[in-house]
Amino acid sequence: MKNQSCASPSEASALDVVTARQRILETLSALTDTEHVTLRAALGRVLAASVHAAHSVPPHDNSAMDGYALCSADLPGNGTKSLAVIGTAYAGAPYLSPVHAGECVRIMTGAVIPPGCDTVVMQEQVEPQADDRVSIQSGHRGGEHVRKAGEDLMAGDRVLSPGRRLTPADLGLIASLGLDKVGVVRQPRVAMFTSGDELREIGTKLPTGCIYDSNRYTLYGMLKQLGIEPIELGIVADRRDALKATLRHAAAHADVIISTGGVSVGEADYVRDTLAELGNVHFWKVGMRPGRPFAFGAIAEAWFFGLPGNPVSTMATFHQFVQPALRRLAGEQNLATLRLQVPCITPLKKRPGRMEFQRGILESDANGHTVVRSTGEQGSGILSSMSKANCFIILPVECGDVTTGTLVDVQPFQ
Repeated sequence: MKNQSCASPSEASALDVVTARQRILETLSALTDTEHVTLRAALGRVLAASVHAAHSVPPHDNSAMDGYALCSADLPGNGTKSLAVIGTAYAGAPYLSPVHAGECVRIMTGAVIPPGCDTVVMQEQVEPQADDRVSIQSGHRGGEHVRKAGEDLMAGDRVLSPGRRLTPADLGLIASLGLDKVGVVRQPRVAMFTSGDELREIGTKLPTGCIYDSNRYTLYGMLKQLGIEPIELGIVADRRDALKATLRHAAAHADVIISTGGVSVGEADYVRDTLAELGNVHFWKVGMRPGRPFAFGAIAEAWFFGLPGNPVSTMATFHQFVQPALRRLAGEQNLATLRLQVPCITPLKKRPGRMEFQRGILESDANGHTVVRSTGEQGSGILSSMSKANCFIILPVECGDVTTGTLVDVQPFQ
């Protein structure tokens, strides 16, 4: 039977995108190696164990405002009441003597509530008087402007669970517990290379018929965004022996191997056959545009992702398959990606048969409503379409042309 080309609208042997992603994630399991890193180095890493609060946060009742701390029994029901100011409480320098009826303490934001007090009246709502006294009007309630001990975290609480990718807010939360190090899952070791006799290194002369290797820089950037410093293996020639040697070397040093190019059906596309010779091909070809010639398999203990050579196809398959796989290997539990449904303000061309990932710009219109528009030409070699875009417009298999104003699914880049 004649081979179908990448331009074919559909192919029975190609896996659909959802099934392909599910098979990958079901095959992989998180790395078990862990390490302790400083809090500053933990951003974007995945927690290996739960973080518990050794003490309550805040540890003491404290003031939420600059004002005067007093006992609620001294709040006037009607009219005003005069109280003696017997001292000042600062953040980090508490007033520790008991406060009795008819007395109050000048207090600053964050200062510990003095003994005998349970309420803070804002300084703007207090009238200073002579002889260190203040006048307070009615209308206040007991307990106002007091942050209770443990209202954020109680001692013993589980603050963060394993499998969470740490955010800047998480770092602050952990720091509030006094921890300077945290246990995280080891980052996957990722080896990457590009293949193709037409590829040349940037900064060198470009012969006729050749192109500069852009994919390796795109891959490097996407991996760095995940916190991964890749093992770069350069450009591999379109020769079986060169490819075989590179794959063997990569499998001996990495958890994951990523290649671009050489997974199609051309005479010089050796990746799939070499993968089958050295290891296992779990599947090849996915019903998506761009990105149909995509291979997933294993060589020894290393997982292999063979991405298409066209620049946009490389990025599309990385986002849909490699990125969630690397997050799974890093121990991340929540692999869900954000999907929105918004009106598309430009018409889109599509043939039914394959899921398409068209490049779009998610933005606000003049009325403040979120909309998406196409970046323009959608060819798999138009890398500028990815540079302009901030999202994929996801068009399902059965979808045809899209008219202006149609609601479409959008996946923002992460």
